[in-house]
Amino acid sequence: MPKRVDHEDRRRQIAAAVRRIAADRGLEGVSLNEVAAEAGISKGFVQHYFASRDDMLRFAATTLRGGIEERIATPLRVRDLLVALLPLDDAGRDDALVANAFLVRALKDPEIAGHFRTGHGLLRDAVAALIAAAQADGDLAQSVDPAAEAGLLLALVAGLGDAVLLGYQTGDEAIALIDLHLSRIAA
Repeated sequence: MPKRVDHEDRRRQIAAAVRRIAADRGLEGVSLNEVAAEAGISKGFVQHYFASRDDMLRFAATTLRGGIEERIATPLRVRDLLVALLPLDDAGRDDALVANAFLVRALKDPEIAGHFRTGHGLLRDAVAALIAAAQADGDLAQSVDPAAEAGLLLALVAGLGDAVLLGYQTGDEAIALIDLHLSRIAA
């Protein structure tokens, strides 16, 4: 009986290899040969699933949210979600490095930029919902606009994440700044 192949799973395996290379060497290090070697398959196999490097990168960009969604799936409080977005461990650091590599690519690639906009919108909505819930519980001031505050908090976390990646702030210092900001909007 012929072996049944899950083509979508194979594409995801190739995308995972792209992300590993991007985390280590940036997108400059991503080539069909390097991806094939990282995935443990032939270059022809990669080409079977992706007609070009651009196609491969665009597909890999669609898979970026996976790691982030795993980390933010359980937080029920604003602070916990914001801390989960910081690159505080190896997985978070890799996700941040890959996202930053793709961010540069998104500036020139409208399809990848669209994935970023969609992901950011979903994340902003999740933070805004947690803010509204915290207001209903009496933890955050009623004067806070959940949508606007979600935008500010995500900008804060993005900047703090870059600071942690670059080593001019520790994870503990970044968390302390999140706590400081949240204390300013507490009820």
